[in-house]
Amino acid sequence: MSTRLCVYVCLCPFVFPAFDYRFLLRISDDTLRVEALNEYLSSRSYLAGYEPSQTDAEAFALLCRPPTERHVHALRWYKHIAALKPQTNGQTPECSTKGKRVQPPWSPPEGTDVSKLCLYNSLTRTKEVFVPQKGNRVLWYCCGPTVYDASHMGHARSYISFDILRRILKDYFKYDVFYCMNITDIDDKIIKRARQNYLLEQYGEKKPSPSQILQDVLTARTPFKAKLAETTDPDKKQMLERLDAAVDAALGPLQVAVQSSAAGDTLQNQAQVLLEEAKDLLSDWLDSQFGSQVTENSIFSLLPKYWEGEYHKDMEALNVLPPDVLTRVSEYVPEIVEFVKGIVDNGYGYESNGSVYFDTAKFDSCPAHSYAKLVPEAVGDQKALQEGEGDLSISADRLSEKRSQNDFALWKASKPGEPSWDSPWGKGRPGWHIECSAMAGSILGESMDIHGGGFDLRFPHHDNELAQSEAYFENDHWVRYFLHAGHLTIAGCKMSKSLKNFITIKDALAKHTARQLRLAFLMHSWKDTLDYSNNTMESAIQFERFINEFFLNVKDILRSPTDITGQFEKWEAEEIELNKSFYEKKTSVHEALCDNIDTRSALEEMRALVGQSNTYMAARRSAKLLPNRMLLQSIALYLTEMLKTFGAIEGSEPIGFPVGGNGQNADLESTVIPYLSVLSDFREDVRKIAREEKVTELLRLCDELRDNTLPELGVRLEDRDGLPTSVKLVDKETLLKEREEKKKVISESICIMAKLAKMKVKPSEMFRSETDKYSNFDETGFPTHDAEGKELSKGLAKKLRKLYEAQEKLYNEYLQSTQNGS
Repeated sequence: MSTRLCVYVCLCPFVFPAFDYRFLLRISDDTLRVEALNEYLSSRSYLAGYEPSQTDAEAFALLCRPPTERHVHALRWYKHIAALKPQTNGQTPECSTKGKRVQPPWSPPEGTDVSKLCLYNSLTRTKEVFVPQKGNRVLWYCCGPTVYDASHMGHARSYISFDILRRILKDYFKYDVFYCMNITDIDDKIIKRARQNYLLEQYGEKKPSPSQILQDVLTARTPFKAKLAETTDPDKKQMLERLDAAVDAALGPLQVAVQSSAAGDTLQNQAQVLLEEAKDLLSDWLDSQFGSQVTENSIFSLLPKYWEGEYHKDMEALNVLPPDVLTRVSEYVPEIVEFVKGIVDNGYGYESNGSVYFDTAKFDSCPAHSYAKLVPEAVGDQKALQEGEGDLSISADRLSEKRSQNDFALWKASKPGEPSWDSPWGKGRPGWHIECSAMAGSILGESMDIHGGGFDLRFPHHDNELAQSEAYFENDHWVRYFLHAGHLTIAGCKMSKSLKNFITIKDALAKHTARQLRLAFLMHSWKDTLDYSNNTMESAIQFERFINEFFLNVKDILRSPTDITGQFEKWEAEEIELNKSFYEKKTSVHEALCDNIDTRSALEEMRALVGQSNTYMAARRSAKLLPNRMLLQSIALYLTEMLKTFGAIEGSEPIGFPVGGNGQNADLESTVIPYLSVLSDFREDVRKIAREEKVTELLRLCDELRDNTLPELGVRLEDRDGLPTSVKLVDKETLLKEREEKKKVISESICIMAKLAKMKVKPSEMFRSETDKYSNFDETGFPTHDAEGKELSKGLAKKLRKLYEAQEKLYNEYLQSTQNGS
């Protein structure tokens, strides 16, 4: 430190926490003042805040120009204060620099419009912007199954579709979804089926004789024939005719056996065949005769309990998420009674002969309410209304209890042979529609965001739900968005349990995987009719293979050894173009999902992205270059995450479909691939030596390992010219099927090549090479004498002429094909 500066420093011991400029006042020379300031600032932090202090401002005023570059500390301080110091009237202070830099004003980008989720709302029959009633929370109620038989693919249509919608709302749009579903275990169909099953079982336990079975079936067939004659619905009539034909076919042999006093075994076998074919009409007859005597409530609970268990197993097998809340009608009878009382108290219900009915005219006449919001044109459709009431509730006495044919039962007085519960109106049971209203109201309150169900439930079930719920809560918004899944058909025919035209979920899963079924649903709009057919499933299978092959290729690329810096390769034009397309496809997928959750379009965009990625990888392989790892990984991660969101991928693997399936060790790939890679490298070294030494037997063994041994273990090796062999874990059945298809192609190719080689032979030359058979030929090349010089017999010459003419035809076809350029 200079002597002069020491004097100034000693005069000021620098005990002040803030900047102390007083020593500068004693220095008159500008150069010395800057030197002293620079020395002082070299050991102090002067960036005290976002605004200059008064001390800073006064020290700044002492300098008439910026310090030079060699006074680095003083210059840095000067620039900082100059940038922060407020200006007066837009003028720069006399001693400050004219060109000092300040931050320019900033404005946000204009941006683009953000797509909003729209859902097709059956209440308006149009797409509406989805707005939950309470922030991000979504209250959702879905009509569940009536459990009296096996669940079929028609049920799967609704439950898989709503599972897809629920997952997308929850996992993609990040809504807090609260999902409630019911189980209908009290219903006319359940009561009738349980009673019939019980009576048929009792009938079988009595071990009736073949002649008794014959007589009973003939008796039961009389009312069945009358029912068949009265039926006008074409689908139902066709079903009854099929049943009648089957019974008729089984009746004949037993009648003959009884009349001819056939052996006991023959009679018993024929009787069992008839009993099996006629069980539906026989159980109907038994029910009409003895149904009123079935009084034990437990008989009506065993059937739905069993089929509910089967339903849950089916949903688990289909990877359908369980509801957050499951409500059973049998557990909510007290709440249902209170709900009916509330409707009556509000003036919209009335009691009649122990039953309670909803007064549709009273409700509809109220200015605050409207009956049949979903399908107003269906009001008065007596067929639909009676189906909604149930088979046990459309007798003449029941119909006469109502003030209007449009009114429907809230509470039904129980008849003999029906389960019953106590109520203010006497022993009875809930009506069908009231069940959902009471259960949903108990869990979700007076208004929900979404109500879901099958398309055929719109009227009367959902319209009646709406009416009675809004009558109870005295509002007009019990449901904000009504979503109805489309029908499922088989070859254009509606699937229905009542029509006995259905494929059970178990049957479907025996032919296709849960993922393939879900992909088939994803490839169609959730609200439109879906035809379940071989073509539909083949499309889903092809999509699965296409996507899976991409995942296998990406995982193979990612396994290529590299250090941590080698993962980040330079992007060329090809990578930039693919990445641009990647983000365009992501945007398109988002827009598709916003548009009524259009999974069909979303999958098409994903398919296109995979196609572009495959083209990119193929181009890199052709150039003997590795593709960009990070880019392909990003694309594969995105596609995997989307398929997980759709419920098409289970497990925690970051990329691709799980290996092993059905919960087998999810870490299988990471466990076995290192060993398979060692095997693959060893095989490649052996092949290299075998090619150099021309040891064909070793090459054959290497091919045998690739083509036959490893596929049996679910391993595919792909030899690539100039690149390491690709190792992929693939489903064993898929590999074996690929192997058979490959053999078929090779066999066909050999046949084609053999035929082509034969076609190229001129007729005049086809026999000339067979010198061991023939010795002389005419001018056309046709043989005239055998090898021993004997003239050919007429019979042999005739046979050879046919061969010659056939070859002429083949050769002419060959010439024609070459002229056409094929």
